[in-house]
Parts: sequence; C-alpha cells; structure tokens
Amino acid sequence: MGKRPGQCYREQDRPPYVRKRYIHRQPPSRIVSFDMGTTNGDFEVVMSLVGLEKCQIRHQALEAARIAANRWLVRNATRRNYHLRVRVKPFHYLRENKMISGAGADRVQDGMRKAFGKVIGLAARVDGGQAIMTARVNREHIGVAMKALKKAAPKLPTPCKVVFDEIDPDLARKMGYGYAE
Repeated sequence: MGKRPGQCYREQDRPPYVRKRYIHRQPPSRIVSFDMGTTNGDFEVVMSLVGLEKCQIRHQALEAARIAANRWLVRNATRRNYHLRVRVKPFHYLRENKMISGAGADRVQDGMRKAFGKVIGLAARVDGGQAIMTARVNREHIGVAMKALKKAAPKLPTPCKVVFDEIDPDLARKMGYGYAE
C-alpha cells in the first residue's frame, strides 16, 4: 500500500536543493505573509509551536497552518492584541520525475534516462526542536494563543508542541501553566 498524501516529501532523504540556476520555472511560494497582527507591539508572553521531528514542510502546509492560527487569533483576540510570525522559510525545491501510465507507455517513455525531474513545489527543512511559528501576546490572551497554535499543529507533517519562550515565572504559576525555570 502506498503512502498517505502529504507523506511523500516529508523525509529529508537527500541534500537540500536550492540552486535556482537549473530551474526554468520557479513555483511561487503559497505563503501570503510571514508576519500577522501588530508587528511592532510590546507583548508580555512569547510562545512557539515547535516541531519534534526532523522533516520537510511543504509551502501549502505552512500556509494552511498560518491561516488556521491567524483566523483563531483574529476572531478571539483582534489584530492589535497579537503578533504571529511564521519562522521557517521554504527554500528547498521539490522535484518529481513523472512517469506515464497506460497502454503503450513503455514504448514512449525513457524511464530513468535524464531523470532530473521537474520542480513541483517548495519545502522548508525543519530540525527536531525548531520553532515553526511564534505568537506574542499579553497575559489575558495566553489561552487564545495556545489554542491557535494547537489548531495549526495538525496541518503540519510532524508532531508539535507549544513552548513558552518568554514569560514571567510567577505569572505562569499563577495561571496554572507548567513552567520550569
């Protein structure tokens, strides 16, 4: 049985391919914006969505995760009460050598001869423990930001967790969030 959709390009099984010189038609990145909300605001809490495994994340998956998190934050915290940033950039070109199937295809196709492949998309290469998205909020919107990052996690091909990057330890204990110093 074959792989599920979204798993075909997940593993980092070859070196990154970023050379634009040999690519005639570069696919545009689907990510509309890397920064959302109030980019220059002063916020108390910084939390990140961290990928737990080494993988490649396609640009469509990053855009789906960004939309899910941003939509939740806009509806529940309004635009001036948060800053959401996508921390990884898709630079790796994904190539595919498409094969013909059907009657008489074996006489037409060259098989693996000159099998460089055509570019089908972009991917960001992520290491285990690397931050994928970061949200900055004030103390009254901590729960909203956690929920937004948790809504983005299923869109990505790696298991994820939410980690506090900057928070006052007394505030974390008072609000009931487990924070180790």
